[in-house]
Amino acid sequence: MATVQVSEAEKVYILHGIRDDLRVDGRGCEDYRHMEIETDVVSNTDGSAKVTLGHTAVLVGVKADIGKPRPMVPNEGYFEFFVDCSANATPEFEGRGGEELGTELSNTLYKVFNNKHSVDLKSLCISAGEHCWVLYVDVLLLQCDGNLYDAISVAIKAALFNTKIPRVHISADEEGVKEIELSDDPYDCMRLNVENVPCIVTLCKVGHRHVVDATLQEKACSVASLIISVTHKGTVTCTRKVGGGSLDPESIFEMTEAGKRVGKALHAPLMKLLQQEESLGKTRQKVGFLG
Repeated sequence: MATVQVSEAEKVYILHGIRDDLRVDGRGCEDYRHMEIETDVVSNTDGSAKVTLGHTAVLVGVKADIGKPRPMVPNEGYFEFFVDCSANATPEFEGRGGEELGTELSNTLYKVFNNKHSVDLKSLCISAGEHCWVLYVDVLLLQCDGNLYDAISVAIKAALFNTKIPRVHISADEEGVKEIELSDDPYDCMRLNVENVPCIVTLCKVGHRHVVDATLQEKACSVASLIISVTHKGTVTCTRKVGGGSLDPESIFEMTEAGKRVGKALHAPLMKLLQQEESLGKTRQKVGFLG
């Protein structure tokens, strides 16, 4: 994870501000930085999205491919995650510096998203035990200024909302051998129901309080963080503690309740924004590096 050096005087300033619910950039303890979301940004994918959260930028592409179902769940498709930490994001990712973080992020994303409670994996099944859709989710970190998990989860949800999977037609020849045909019509496609796809909320313990969407400076003052994935109903689907410090039971309870509250409030405006952007079709204005 990208880190910054913070002096003792800066730590005291940040700690006192958070204690009074006033952070360095003027936000409250449970406020996110300004977030920008763009969908359908990569032409050779089935779905894509770019999310900018403060100075953290993430690009996600989803590619659907036909594979074989896993033996334990022959009637379900599945996800594969790959996270690439660009050396442009921070000098710490140069060479093989970002590999460990990429693996850690991939493992967490797999636990959060690759389950039947997040996405209807049965809808990805083509022929039970024989063929299914495998969704390859590639995440590229373009800039790193803290709170990677939250930005990545929002980008994945936006990319899955944007994903269009070709309709499949199965036919059998005279010998009974099944043949799979993909529709050539770009409008004859299947869309994923992303309503239950969770968003990740990362809460950092700073002093005696906790903050949402911590910057690198605030992260340097934090002893430990709690990563919580929350659905639109406020249900917690996954929790994980990161950092070298410890968290007492009371702090964990308070951080979990705050994560549920913040995560639930995040879903409605996100879905509204995605639906509005899609309704614009090709008339929407390209912004950011697409302009």
